[in-house]
This record gives sequence, C-alpha cells and structure tokens, in this order.
Amino acid sequence: MKKVHFSEWGIESPKYWGLLALLGVVIAISGGAAWYMEHNGHWVTGMTNQIVWGTPHVFAIFLIVAASGALNVASIGTAFDKRLYKPLGRLSGLLAITLLVGGLAVLVLDLGRADRLLVAMTHYNFKSIFAWNIFLYTGFMAIVAIYLWFMMDRRMNKYYKPAGIGAFLWRIILTTGTGSIFGFIVARQGYDAAILAPMFVIMSFAYGLAIYILVLLYAAKLDGREVGDKVLFRLKNLLGVFAASVFYFTLVYHLTNLYGTENHEYERFILLDGGVYTALFWIGWVFVGNLLPIALVYHPSIGKTRGGIIAAATAVVLGGLATIYVVVIGGQAFPMAIFPGKTVLSSGFFDGVNGQPFLYSPSLPEVLLGIGGLALTLLLTFIGIRVLQFLPVTLSDEAMDPHHVKS
Repeated sequence: MKKVHFSEWGIESPKYWGLLALLGVVIAISGGAAWYMEHNGHWVTGMTNQIVWGTPHVFAIFLIVAASGALNVASIGTAFDKRLYKPLGRLSGLLAITLLVGGLAVLVLDLGRADRLLVAMTHYNFKSIFAWNIFLYTGFMAIVAIYLWFMMDRRMNKYYKPAGIGAFLWRIILTTGTGSIFGFIVARQGYDAAILAPMFVIMSFAYGLAIYILVLLYAAKLDGREVGDKVLFRLKNLLGVFAASVFYFTLVYHLTNLYGTENHEYERFILLDGGVYTALFWIGWVFVGNLLPIALVYHPSIGKTRGGIIAAATAVVLGGLATIYVVVIGGQAFPMAIFPGKTVLSSGFFDGVNGQPFLYSPSLPEVLLGIGGLALTLLLTFIGIRVLQFLPVTLSDEAMDPHHVKS
C-alpha cells in the first residue's frame, strides 16, 4: 500500500454552506418539536402510560447502536492490524462520536424534563443499567477522541494501537450495555432474553457500517475523490456478513422464545397478529433489513455496482429503524402478563390485561425530533471533515493495492 495522504473536505463553499443551512433548518424544526412536547407535556405525543418509549427512543437507540458499529472500521485496522482499513479509521472515529451525540441529543430531549439531566448525572443507582450507560457513553466519546488524536498526531503514533484496542473493547461493552437495557427487563416477555445483548452488538456492526459506506461515498462524490473497488467491495462484503449475522440472531431469538410455552402469546403477537408490528417485522426487519441487502451484496452483477451497494446500505439503515421499532415499541405494546391466564380489568393502568395490545401512533413532533438527531449527526460530521483532515485524498485501487494492475 502506498502512503495515504489526508486533506479537508474541499467542496465548493456555496454548496457546503447550503448543505449546512439545510441541515440547520431540519435541526431547528426538530428543536421546535422538542419545545412543543416539553411545553405542552407528553400527552400531545402518541405515548401513554404503557408506551413510554416512543419514536424518539427508536431513533436515539438506533443512532447510539450505530455509533458503536461505525467504529468497527477503525477497529479492524487497528486491533486486527488489517492495513486496508487503516486509511478509513479517521472517518470511522468521527462518525462514532457524531452518531452518539445525535442519539444522546434525541434521548435527552425526549425525557420530558431535560433540565433534570444534571440530577441523573450526579445521583446514581448502580443497580440500574441506565446509570451504567452514563459512564459508558461519556467514556466512549472520550476514548474515541483520544484514539483519533493518537491516530492523527505522528508524535503519539506509538500509543495508537493500545488506544485502538481500548476503544474496541469499550464499544463492545457499550453496545452490550445498550442491549442489556432490554435483556434485564424481566417483566416484559419481549425483552427478557440474554441473547439481546450480543444481538445488539452484531446489529451495531451492520448499522454502523451501512452509515459509514453511505457517508464515505457521498463525501467522496461531492469532492471528486476516488473510492476504488478494492476498498468498496471489501466493505460491502463485510456488510453482507453482518446482515446475515443479524438474520441468524433473529432466528435464534424467536426460535428460543417459541421453545418456551410462556412466550407463545408474545411470539404470536409479533409474528402473526401484531398488525403494524408484524408488518414491520416481516417487511422491515427480515426482508428490507436482512434478506434484501444480502441478496444485493452477493448478486453476481448488482453487487458489483455502486448503485447496488448504496441500495444495500440504505436497506440496512431502513431495516434497522424497523428492527428497533419492533423491539422497543412492539415489546411495550404487548401487555405484561402479571397474572398468566387471567384477565384483570380493575386497574386504571391496565396492569396484567392479557390479549389486546396497547395502541400507539407516532405523532409528528416525535418523528421530527428523531429526524433532528440524524440531521445533527450529519451536520457535525460535515463540519468535522471540512475543518480537519479526516478524509483520504484517494482510495483508488492503485493507492490501496500495491499489486493492482490497470486493465
């Protein structure tokens, strides 16, 4: 491999400022939606005393999970010493930070009392996985920032590999913690499963890599930088492996639930009778998020085209949002069986009502808040690559493969 040089994003100023202005407008609208929900109360949303984690949480968790996965590209180059991935590490680390910031921004603004965040940051209940995550998230940003510093500063290169290994281990712990939020909730049949922790880890690999591919190709195209087939095909094959792995964990998760009689009603709800949740599971989670990208990536002709690879990465992102929606909201929509086999109608909070699922319809402010998190991620990413040298000047086959022969 030839020596790879880096430079700032050099697109024309009018186009750059126009892009930032567009993202800024989306963020402003999202902020207005957050203010509207905070000022009027959460009764203006689709959330209830049963569906307490709504659409903003779907976007927030997706972005947080993808943040961990976006760092995977850098980790492969550092922790596993794969030279082809090393020039991709800077953008990988930047995306890991910006995705996490975007996700946490949505999460904080969806709490209802964002001003009380300081209480959550100074008073801890270490029996709660949420308390652990405060340290995991802030620690992740700090470790990745140090990792990027050591990666970009020649004087600190001797600490580059240990920092990369530390970042790799931390991100595995972080995503395990995020999956454990659901795995530790024993009261809900859709959550109470230890396999959710590793399943979230492998989902992070897929979602983060898909976003990385889309951002890399977009940034390179606007700036006239070349991304050769050697790099792109390696990334798209890896995406296919991760999509197939998510599908495998999906099969294991639901087959395990079907083995236990106590989970049959929940599985029937998700797989057959859940209405929008069933549709999102089969169409969004399984087909769009798993089977379609696998087919596109490994198709003998489509898988070798830029359009096919972009379509596969986009499918993984859309399927990922559907997956998180089914896990987060579908798990709440199915009522808790406090008294299995019995129907309890005396409680005003519907505790233990078996059978009829709780209804939830996302409101416009919830959706706008979630989209604002995506916009914030892109805004911070585009500012980062504009002011600092995160992008390789070229990723052509000639630069990345010393044995490449021009056809």
